[in-house]
Amino acid sequence: MEVENHTVLSQFLLLGLSEDPDLQPILFGLFLSMYLVTVIGNLLIILAISSDPHLHTPMYFFLSNLSFVDICFTSTTVPKMLVNIQAQRKGISYTECLTQVYFFMFFAGMDNFLLTVMAYDRFVAICHPLNYMIIMNSHFCVFLVLLCWLIIFCSSLLHILLMKRLSFSVGTEIPHFFCELAQVLKVASSDTLINNIVLLVATALLCVFPVTGILFSYSQIVSSLMKMSSSVGKSKAFSTCGSHLCVVSLFYGTALGVYLSSAGTHSSKKSTVISVMYTVVTPMLNPFIYSLRNKDVKGALGRLLSRATSGP
Repeated sequence: MEVENHTVLSQFLLLGLSEDPDLQPILFGLFLSMYLVTVIGNLLIILAISSDPHLHTPMYFFLSNLSFVDICFTSTTVPKMLVNIQAQRKGISYTECLTQVYFFMFFAGMDNFLLTVMAYDRFVAICHPLNYMIIMNSHFCVFLVLLCWLIIFCSSLLHILLMKRLSFSVGTEIPHFFCELAQVLKVASSDTLINNIVLLVATALLCVFPVTGILFSYSQIVSSLMKMSSSVGKSKAFSTCGSHLCVVSLFYGTALGVYLSSAGTHSSKKSTVISVMYTVVTPMLNPFIYSLRNKDVKGALGRLLSRATSGP
């Protein structure tokens, strides 16, 4: 088999979700609809939070960042897939693939970290309410977000630098609808041992610490709620945590499903279909979860839409 270095290799071939030509228009319409709902829904959350002074709090600052990351996360993969379906082609250039790998890992990691920061915010709000505004001041909130960006930037960049040393065969096919790092490593022609070790260690560290932080935060929250005598206070605390718990469960549940499916089956198609859940469906559902379960966000959205429809 002829092998080319990355400097010569022109493109990869993304096999996508299905090669059936009759399914392509359906897939195009479905993913275009989901992408538009994701972008519009998350954009409305950002606009509602920024336009309502009552929502200028740490919790909604982190939520607006999460919505922005979700838009970017989906935009990393779906537009390229839509272009390929519309143009009836499968190619993606080496540079585009590397860029897609980087930003996919970057925004997936940011989702992961922001959910952890939001859990910490709820922990401070419920367990240390008197010191909440002192601890979660605006400077500290910005610092937490910037720290997340910095950690994920370094981690994603490390993977890309290691990927650049790999070689690939001519006409390399990736059994996915986007360039996912694990799938790209599987089709490399050169030794990927170092890449796989770094990927395993980074995934373990960047998942174990956030999940541990979320579990610790909610264990302390539950402990504090058990000590509360006021049923009104418990109900209010549960309502502020409910949306976040739903999003956390959806994010980690779908990610775990993808991991188990890829580890337990040799069918790359099945794994690819399941991965749609966390790459497309989860970012699409987040705005609905926060708007339907959160009265403040629902009210802000209502006021934003009423101002938009009433005009100047």
